[in-house]
Amino acid sequence: MTTLTLDKVHSTLDFQIKHMMVSKAKGEFEDFEVEFNGDLTNIESAGVKVTIPVTSINTGNEDRDGHLRSGDFFEAEQYPNMIFESKKIKKISDDEYKVTGDFTIKGVTNEETFTVEYNGTSKSPMDGSTVAGFDVSGKVNREAYGMTYNAAMETGGVLLGKDVKFEGNFEFIVAE
Repeated sequence: MTTLTLDKVHSTLDFQIKHMMVSKAKGEFEDFEVEFNGDLTNIESAGVKVTIPVTSINTGNEDRDGHLRSGDFFEAEQYPNMIFESKKIKKISDDEYKVTGDFTIKGVTNEETFTVEYNGTSKSPMDGSTVAGFDVSGKVNREAYGMTYNAAMETGGVLLGKDVKFEGNFEFIVAE
């Protein structure tokens, strides 16, 4: 069994959504926890749980962040966390996996699949510790979680796309 401790200083969780049909609005979650239970030599048998406090959303615009925390989107006071819990991990290639699990947003749970690239391990030159790295990507339909707020555009289309793309880069300190 491998114990992995998330190194938040060297980890990020970003998102983007189509905006006004022509560009992308981007942001990040500044706080999140990733629990890995298993063995790095047999990732398919591991379990993963990700907890994301929605109040940690940051798009670089406080008014927009406040709107995203409101009832139009996350309802942060009533539903403070997004939670992903893996159910199945399937190896696709030497370093790529598909991780399927239950994703809960605003009290709604749907099965989602994310692509995970395992970047291996390395020794830190600073303190000699072993670190492991993973890159995660995927997308979810926000409307499937009750986030249906939108506005029609005068030129056709809508203000916000349905799909939210996630990208995470996670570094862990490894302890055997």
